[in-house]
Amino acid sequence: MTAAIIDGKARAERLRADVGAAVARLGTEHGLRPGLAVVLVGDDPASHIYVANKIKACAAAGIVSVEHRLPADVAEAELLAIIALLNADPAIDGILVQMPLPRPLDADRVVRAIDPAKDVDGLHPENAGLLVLGRPGLVPCTPLGCLILAREALGDLAGREAVVVGRSILVGKPAALLLQSADCTVTMAHSRTRDLPEVCRRADILVAAVGRPELVRGDWVKPGACVIDVGINRVPAPDKGPAKTRIVGDVAFEEARSVAGSITPVPGGVGPMTIACLLANTVTAACRRRGLPVPTFG
Repeated sequence: MTAAIIDGKARAERLRADVGAAVARLGTEHGLRPGLAVVLVGDDPASHIYVANKIKACAAAGIVSVEHRLPADVAEAELLAIIALLNADPAIDGILVQMPLPRPLDADRVVRAIDPAKDVDGLHPENAGLLVLGRPGLVPCTPLGCLILAREALGDLAGREAVVVGRSILVGKPAALLLQSADCTVTMAHSRTRDLPEVCRRADILVAAVGRPELVRGDWVKPGACVIDVGINRVPAPDKGPAKTRIVGDVAFEEARSVAGSITPVPGGVGPMTIACLLANTVTAACRRRGLPVPTFG
């Protein structure tokens, strides 16, 4: 058996096209263009790349983007004041503060300062609580992308057994809740789970979001399972030369591919879905804030 590759790039392109169509309708029918504000603190190279990609994606979808760049030594009070201004700005529907924040800024305090209705990262405690309750809120982008890709591979997820390896508030916990809301039976596993390989072998849907390169081996995978690999890890690549690296996921891809029914590659799997889901969340926030019907994405 060789697993089918779940093409995250292609699925993200379709989602972005759906978002673009929804933005066009909002403009035609309501004279509305959703607005996203991105706040970037410091000079982390990866963060600058992520933000540039997000702004480019906004432009392609017709979403207005506003960028605030702040030095790494910005006072927390100044950052919170900017968030307060964005909360009050009627033209801004979504606010995203790029993580990680430089120390000593308190990321939790910064997230709590964002208006939950504009929290397109889905990290505010109010949105986290709505997800636990199964009520409409803004959902973290990467877990939402995982759910969409699982449905892309399997269709209806009801009754499937899912195992999520990793319990972070960014991916693991919300992914488990989203799968539960899709009527899966969900186990959340982690580094202290007893006999982790055996737990993983039960999964019809296996989500690896633990941040450890190639932790999940091929013999951990149930034959025919859908494997969603969230990991993005840089490891040495001596075959490419001194100091060279390559990107791998949390799953040993070639091993798992020989067992699974479907699998996301790294890169090209979950990653492209994250920005696409950010765009979808921005449109969702724009509609909810104005009492308009929310388009169905995914």
